[in-house]
Amino acid sequence: MSERMVMPNIKCAVNRASSWHLECLDPVLTFVCVSLLSLGLVMVASASVGVADQHYANPFYYLQRQMVFVVVGVVAAALVYRVRLVQWEKSGVALLGFALFLLVLVLIPGVGKTVNGSTRWISLGLINLQISEVVKLFLLIYVAGYLVRHGEEVRTSLKGFIKPMLMVGLAGLLLLLEPDFGSTVVIMGTVLAMTFLGGVRFIQFASFLALFGACALMLVISSPYRMERLTSFMNPWADPFDTGFQLTQSLIAIGTGGWWGTGLGGSVQKLFYLPESHTDFLFAVLSEEFGFIGVCFVISMYTILFFRTFKIGLQAERSGNRFAAYMAYGIGIWLALQAVINMGVNMGLMPTKGLTLPLMSYGGSSLVVCCMAIGLLLRINYECGEFSKQAVGREGRQRKKLKPAGGVA
Repeated sequence: MSERMVMPNIKCAVNRASSWHLECLDPVLTFVCVSLLSLGLVMVASASVGVADQHYANPFYYLQRQMVFVVVGVVAAALVYRVRLVQWEKSGVALLGFALFLLVLVLIPGVGKTVNGSTRWISLGLINLQISEVVKLFLLIYVAGYLVRHGEEVRTSLKGFIKPMLMVGLAGLLLLLEPDFGSTVVIMGTVLAMTFLGGVRFIQFASFLALFGACALMLVISSPYRMERLTSFMNPWADPFDTGFQLTQSLIAIGTGGWWGTGLGGSVQKLFYLPESHTDFLFAVLSEEFGFIGVCFVISMYTILFFRTFKIGLQAERSGNRFAAYMAYGIGIWLALQAVINMGVNMGLMPTKGLTLPLMSYGGSSLVVCCMAIGLLLRINYECGEFSKQAVGREGRQRKKLKPAGGVA
């Protein structure tokens, strides 16, 4: 058997990576995601029981829908897990174009659905698709592919850094027209972090970061409703029954929880005091019912998720798959940043952004897209981790068989 026959066998083994291979799922990442999804279901049921009973005469209306979203999310994650990474890399530009198309489509009168003054959804019958959630994942795939294709240009010239930022900036501008300032911050922050990890010059990174910060500040100052959010965040108790109402109720809920909380179902603030208690402010209800211990558990889960994604990214980088590495880094930064912003808003550390708590808050678009991102992470871990080790080991055994008896190569 010649060495030429060995390499096709290795390639065939790699091509068979499209099968399930559930035994290769990362145990830590799987445990964290299952824990967050399960706790999210419990908290959605608890936080929404009052409002669901009032509006739909069914206290478990939101829980039932969330359970459907979880099933759809798990199926979507499984389908993503079956797709080879090279297919995602090749589709980056097409996904960018589709993301921009969706952002334009949602702004067309009669197509986009407006809720609370923001046009962020497209109605698909039984569910509403929040475009910004899909855009987050598609933009990360595009940027990861760009950093691979033009990595040297990104590291050595300003032009290589500016080109992807222009495309991401266009997406951010369309998001601001909805308006969706929170998603814009998450996307821009994540992409900037990815380019920094991709080797962009520090002076270029710092300059663009300062420019982005200045633009964000100007947007806040120039917009009355954003300025109102900023002032109410800085001193919510100045007007606790109007502009500061939501934040003051959130702080009361967190303060009431103490060390051990009031117990599951024992929250008072969720009973028509705290608006959006099952979506943006789910963390506040969790803090009230499970106390400081529950908060520490949730924070530890997101911390483990963040560091695990970076470990998977480093593993991919060592295996030579830079696209997988950038994707893992990007997903980790995205989910961690959004979780930090959501918890910061609930605790009064940041202005209200309208961002959900990943894998936990009620909402089909956010939950399904986050599950897809986790499926992609599991795929990265499989292709660049256990499977690559098996392929290398198999190649090593084949080489030993080909080695002459005298030991001379």
